[in-house]
Amino acid sequence: MSHQVADILIPLALDTTYSYAVPEGLTLKEGDVVQVPLATREVVGVVWELRQGAAANFKKVTGVVDTPSLSPNMRKFLEWIAWYTLAPKGSALSMGLRLVDETRIEVTRVGVRLTGSQPKRMTPARQKVIEAAREGTIYLKRELADAAGVSVGVIDGLVDEGTLEAVALAAEPVAGTPDPGFIATNLSDGQREAAERLIETLSEDPAPATLLEGVTGAGKTEVYFEAVAETIRQGRQALILMPEIALTAQFLDRFEARFGVKPACWHSGVSGRKRERLFAAIAAGDVKVVAGARSALFLPYPDLGLIVVDEEHETAYKQEDGVHYHARDMAVVRGRIEGAPVILASATPSIESRVNVERGRYHHVRLPERFGGRSLPQIRAIDLRKEAIPKGRWLSPSLVAAMEENAARGEQSLLFLNRRGYAPLTLCRACAHRYECPNCSAWLVEHRFRRALVCHHCGHVERTPQACVSCGSVDSLVPCGPGVERIAEEVAELFPDKRSVVLSSDFPGGTERLKAELAAVAAGEVDIVIGTQLVAKGHNFPLLTLVGVLDADIGLTSGDPRAAERTFQMLQQVTGRAGRGEKPGRGLVQTWQPDHPVIAALVSGDAERFYREETHVREVAGLPPFGRLAALVVSAAEREAAEAHARAMAKVASPPPGVTVLGPAEAPLALIRGRYRYRILVKTEREVDLQAYLRDWLTRCPKVRGNTKVSIDVDPQSFL
Repeated sequence: MSHQVADILIPLALDTTYSYAVPEGLTLKEGDVVQVPLATREVVGVVWELRQGAAANFKKVTGVVDTPSLSPNMRKFLEWIAWYTLAPKGSALSMGLRLVDETRIEVTRVGVRLTGSQPKRMTPARQKVIEAAREGTIYLKRELADAAGVSVGVIDGLVDEGTLEAVALAAEPVAGTPDPGFIATNLSDGQREAAERLIETLSEDPAPATLLEGVTGAGKTEVYFEAVAETIRQGRQALILMPEIALTAQFLDRFEARFGVKPACWHSGVSGRKRERLFAAIAAGDVKVVAGARSALFLPYPDLGLIVVDEEHETAYKQEDGVHYHARDMAVVRGRIEGAPVILASATPSIESRVNVERGRYHHVRLPERFGGRSLPQIRAIDLRKEAIPKGRWLSPSLVAAMEENAARGEQSLLFLNRRGYAPLTLCRACAHRYECPNCSAWLVEHRFRRALVCHHCGHVERTPQACVSCGSVDSLVPCGPGVERIAEEVAELFPDKRSVVLSSDFPGGTERLKAELAAVAAGEVDIVIGTQLVAKGHNFPLLTLVGVLDADIGLTSGDPRAAERTFQMLQQVTGRAGRGEKPGRGLVQTWQPDHPVIAALVSGDAERFYREETHVREVAGLPPFGRLAALVVSAAEREAAEAHARAMAKVASPPPGVTVLGPAEAPLALIRGRYRYRILVKTEREVDLQAYLRDWLTRCPKVRGNTKVSIDVDPQSFL
């Protein structure tokens, strides 16, 4: 006998659906979230397909979960990600499935108003409340208490006496509605033309991806805001992806200045209840603009009309755990599925995006000049081969002199060093013992302000010892190399009367204090900023006119094929912080390699030359985007087990023409969080179906045993 059968996908690391019988009287549709029995427990899953079939021995669906269902487009998107990344479908589903408790999202507020009756016992505090409250007006308890200068307990007492009555109020909206006509934006002719071209893409079919490329300070944000405004006018939703959403207070303020309200924010810092309310409001179409981190790409937009990927070149868009996806690339895929145009914005675009423009896959809109006719900063290299730095110092005499000139003019300086902590290595001068993480093959970084040695890979922390743990020598520990804390110490000695601040991702006090410090810098309350890559992008400091780059060569020595590109992008972005106000800016770059193509391009301002040369190098080597890469990392608690399994996999690789399998070899970070790691790198020609080859290879590989794991990363961004 034929019954309705539901094939259910469960959000676990499973690549197949499970079939369940649909009970009589239960109406289901594909995409519904349901409860089903699995082994000895009840789990939640999604109806992936409904069909007719024999179901006599099938377990039954036990109920429907009252939460937004997954649209056909969302299911198609998740299936595409699972196919592309070789992740189990259930793992992809876990990124797009979120349960909403209706009893939690219907958050009502309680207000109070005067009834006209007097309390039996009058006190000065109660008299203040009555005088502060107007007849017929409803107040929130806290608002009325603050207005009267009393505690909330006084309000509660008047409610008990009948002088005030409690009134249920509707839940506060989870996000305001942006007004596209809130303010007329003052755009330059170039910005206006660029905005019009972006607005035109909203009506193109198929919806295109557009690279919005503009020099630092060109006003890219104001330009794509016009496309967001038009999307709102059309009644559709817009998503703005950002690499570090928790640190973008300036962006949120600029959005509010343009649209009258802040956008809805989605990131890891959003609390549980607000997260549920926001999810439900987005699914209902009530939220028109979301600004979020990469996970915002998986929210249930019923009518997505535009996706913006700000700072599209940022490596933070790559998810390195679980499903290894790149949010920029997946944004283009979701835009194609949803029929929504995608804007990729950057002052230093990725070579992949530039090549997609050359191939005709992306549109290209450029802003070659800074807003208001301001000039780009003048960049000069300080050749450390010729200019000696005093022993025990890290700032060259030329840079110090420039900072002194800046200070005399009342202008701000920024010192950039992409290295957190006080020193990257600590050793004993008596026995040369080096302090290494017990869980990772990495040196412990000294954080002198915290009096701790920290691993930046697994988070291991230990107190800085008074005596060497190896030989017992007292006061023998020596810091090697500088971190931003050590530079701050030098700045304090050189400029004792100037206020300085260190800004890095491990800033003490959390996100709120970091936002406050960034606001203080923007307001001119800080003279010298010492920062890591956190300050290199997205910030507008009007009084900042000098940027000094320390250890500019730091990223050029790794084995990462994108090392030159990333270093150029970082240096271009950080020097671009200078001269964004009324006064011109300059950048001084301390380097041992002033003739390196990256440094030469930065100093000359000839970015196009750098892109041409780097693109040619990639093409000759067959590296992305002219070839494809995949990394397979085998890890285990024992080195021998990881190596044995990696070698067994390599034996059955059987690469066809156009495919090269390299390794296995110990990963550069051979031990992370107590697991030993071996890496196999697959390199293919562009035309090869990489996913098909990997799937075929994996079917021939030996089964994973014990605690051994195999991680697959298509299009890897990290080579550690």
